[in-house]
Amino acid sequence: MASKVLVFIDAGFLSKVSMYFGEGKYLKFKIKNFVDNICSKNGFACEKIFYYTAPPYQSNNFNKDEAARKERYDSFRSLLVKEGVIFREGRVQRLKLDGNFVYRQKGVDTLLTIDLSHVREDYPGIEKVVLISSDTDFCPVIKDVTERGLEVLLFTYFDRKRGSSFSLSNHLLKVCSGFIKLTREDFG
Repeated sequence: MASKVLVFIDAGFLSKVSMYFGEGKYLKFKIKNFVDNICSKNGFACEKIFYYTAPPYQSNNFNKDEAARKERYDSFRSLLVKEGVIFREGRVQRLKLDGNFVYRQKGVDTLLTIDLSHVREDYPGIEKVVLISSDTDFCPVIKDVTERGLEVLLFTYFDRKRGSSFSLSNHLLKVCSGFIKLTREDFG
């Protein structure tokens, strides 16, 4: 019998992996199919998908490009919500550094941390969580929930090159109950 799992997706990370496997272009794939692929391959039955992201930046006087990005985002969000995905949104902060605008997601990791820390209470029948990420910010909450009996299985991608965009902390691998390296085939 397949183990019931919740799947927590760090959208920023998944996007980065998609672009890597797409050799500089985002892969076209459906989130639900991706989750079904990794779950069936590992003997899991997905109960719920949680998707963590932030909407695109919108200035006070947004331009056509910002409006178009927001429209695409809203359409994507609507599709996922209709499929039953729990869509959790932070916000985007715009900073001007050395004359260039830099955009950063804010609050997204906190939302995932809150939801992960509440799994035992909110989903008492769930013994395992699949976390799709590479973020060491989640180490404290992972350590906490695993000590309380919840298995956290990390689905990630990494290389062993220090300083690369896919380097990964051994600490993250150690606090999780196990890890599985994502492949191009997982995207369908």
